[in-house]
Amino acid sequence: MNMEKLEVLQKGSKSNFKVSGWGYRHQQCFILFCTLTVAYSMRACMGVSLVAMTKYGKTAANVSVVLESEESENQFKPEGILNALMLIPPYPTFNWDKKTQDAVIASFFWGYMLLQIPGGQLAHRFGARYLLTGAMMINCVVSILLPLAAYYGGWISTAVCRVIQGLSQACIVPGLHTSLGKWAPLQERGRIAAFVYGGQALGTVFGLPMTGFISSSSLGWPGIFRFYGILSGIIGVLLFWLAADTPAKHKKISMAERKYIEDELGTRDEVKKMPVPWTKILSHKGVYAIILAHIGTTWGQLVLYSEVPAYLDKIMGVNIKANGLLTALPFLVMWFTNFFFSWMTDMLIVKNILSPTNTRKFANSLGNVPAALGLIALAYAPKDMLIVESILVFTCAFKISAHLGFQINHIDISPNFAGTMMSLSNFTSNIGASIAPLITGFILTDVNDVYLWRQVFFVAAGIYLVTNLIYVIFATAEKAEWNDPKGTQVNEEEGQPMMEKPKLQET
Repeated sequence: MNMEKLEVLQKGSKSNFKVSGWGYRHQQCFILFCTLTVAYSMRACMGVSLVAMTKYGKTAANVSVVLESEESENQFKPEGILNALMLIPPYPTFNWDKKTQDAVIASFFWGYMLLQIPGGQLAHRFGARYLLTGAMMINCVVSILLPLAAYYGGWISTAVCRVIQGLSQACIVPGLHTSLGKWAPLQERGRIAAFVYGGQALGTVFGLPMTGFISSSSLGWPGIFRFYGILSGIIGVLLFWLAADTPAKHKKISMAERKYIEDELGTRDEVKKMPVPWTKILSHKGVYAIILAHIGTTWGQLVLYSEVPAYLDKIMGVNIKANGLLTALPFLVMWFTNFFFSWMTDMLIVKNILSPTNTRKFANSLGNVPAALGLIALAYAPKDMLIVESILVFTCAFKISAHLGFQINHIDISPNFAGTMMSLSNFTSNIGASIAPLITGFILTDVNDVYLWRQVFFVAAGIYLVTNLIYVIFATAEKAEWNDPKGTQVNEEEGQPMMEKPKLQET
């Protein structure tokens, strides 16, 4: 009966479906948004957590402090089983120097970049639902166990836990992009994708102050990781229960909404069985433009997420509780401006003010250029918290616009292989992300030296500007001819697949 209804609807017009109404595509995007929010909270919390976990200070006897760190850590003597499990205070602190802390931060990205491409392949062939569920459940277990690993295994065991979290979270962004390739029509793509990826900003907003509050409470820094572990488990259950790989696999979606989505995207359920056209993807200039833009944004993002908390602590002298709150405020602004930029880019396309290609270039530049200028201004800002916070708010308010540029450009080029392309660009960009904390550690030989912090911000600003320039020159949003599966013909005027009758009956 459902197949008969679908065949009838295939002959109908788009006007029968109210695009403005709430649909199951929005429900799916809300679940994906929650997934990314929690994942980014877990990722972003490490910078502030390390401030609470460590007691490393720059002294004249720097070398002796590092050498005696193991002995100092072992001075913590647990009293009873609850204290040994770090469920009640007091909690141990560690004498990990800045390079060690940066290695712990970077370790997440060592795992994260390793499974990017395999994660994209798994999402393409088997769908995103099980992949995302598994990723969140693994994060749940590892996060809960991390405090014990940190105390009983030192920084190496902590880094191993972060590598495992990185390995599992490597599946998240390719999985999200694979889902968006099945659920986000062109005329709503900016708003839907921006809402989902707004979880990056809101995750930071939620994560940073929450990390500060928990670490200064009776739960201490171990409570940070247990809190996020429980949240991750809840999201994993919701994904398994409510998520669907495609509109065709959703049990409650109306036939009208399913037809609307599939016609707009030119996708069908059997597409995931197709082999990935790697040669054509790797010879597409637009893909390389996306990759370089992704590298620049990821590098700058890491500086904002992981290094700014240390900057506020060492240069501005902000306490741990205020640190998380003040660091999160710019990201809260970013989350709100995200809605404006997503609406703006969709309207530029829908009203034919700019082509999709020029819209992506404009959005990317509107995000990267102000972000670079903001980092340069931060390098010369006086030790006035109001001025520094204003610069960070300005930087983040515009920075989110880049997500309406390169980040959804994969879906423009190929909705059917968006997850695979995202895994490729995310893998490459995170090679840079894994190097960034290490370079920062080598530059910051003295974390109390404002001139060394300037070098960190200059490097990030330069990468922002150069990668954006390359993106503006080479980017494209034209749908690639290799996107459409065999057995379909594309109507060039409408950009929709004209399915052959036997194929339609088989679906």
